[in-house]
Amino acid sequence: MADTNQIKHVASPLARQTLLDSNLTRPVAGNRPIKLLPWLQVIKIGGRVIDRGHEAILPLVAELRGLLSEHRLLILTGAGIRARHLYSVGLDLGLPVGSLAPLAASEAGQNGHILASLLAPEGVSYIEHPTIASQLAIHLSAARAVVGSAFPPYHHHEFPGSRIPPHRADTGAFLLADALGAAGLTIVEDVDGFYSADPNGADGKNAKLIKETSAAELAKHKGTLPFDPALVEVMANARHIARVQVVNGLIPGRLTAALRGQHVGTIIDTGARQA
Repeated sequence: MADTNQIKHVASPLARQTLLDSNLTRPVAGNRPIKLLPWLQVIKIGGRVIDRGHEAILPLVAELRGLLSEHRLLILTGAGIRARHLYSVGLDLGLPVGSLAPLAASEAGQNGHILASLLAPEGVSYIEHPTIASQLAIHLSAARAVVGSAFPPYHHHEFPGSRIPPHRADTGAFLLADALGAAGLTIVEDVDGFYSADPNGADGKNAKLIKETSAAELAKHKGTLPFDPALVEVMANARHIARVQVVNGLIPGRLTAALRGQHVGTIIDTGARQA
């Protein structure tokens, strides 16, 4: 008769450790995770770019189409003015942050469907979060690019504390790119990059483009940022993505140049070190 005690225990280095004690788990968890898709370029396109309509979207789609022969792409879309309207109505109604998050995410998905439709002749399609999580590789073996929502699917799991969901499209794109071990992440906005002051604010005339900075420096910045403030926080724990470039998607050729390794916007050093 088999000893039942033997089937009740699974040998594991973590069996007798608390997962809350980093000093105990470090010998097992300290190694760098493997890169799942090291050949993938992740592009996040801001909702404010798409808000501008065909004058901004069609040239950007043409540029993305031209990049398909050079790269395999995961194109992630953010939310724009419609999400801001949703926030306004939702806050007025007193909805909690966990209810506001999926409302804004729905617009990011709509923007993704728009881009995917325009790129459909090239075999590009829109896929939902569960498919990105489990079947992205097979989709990218069938097509050179796929489109998805950049919003993380926290929804009712969103962190409390802020009335506006803190983890939005920029943060979601970075978390996904880093988890996949992608070759790079490029954030496409309607500005040239990060400025010393808000270029559209009261001190806009004195604003200077900062061509290179670090997550550590951005954490000290008190003014506005052209991306989610939470992005700076998650960069501190990056495992693969060492640099992120923010470029102006309204200027044709900037995205192409960035993916070819050129410095055409603001480069942010996350602090992650490549193995």
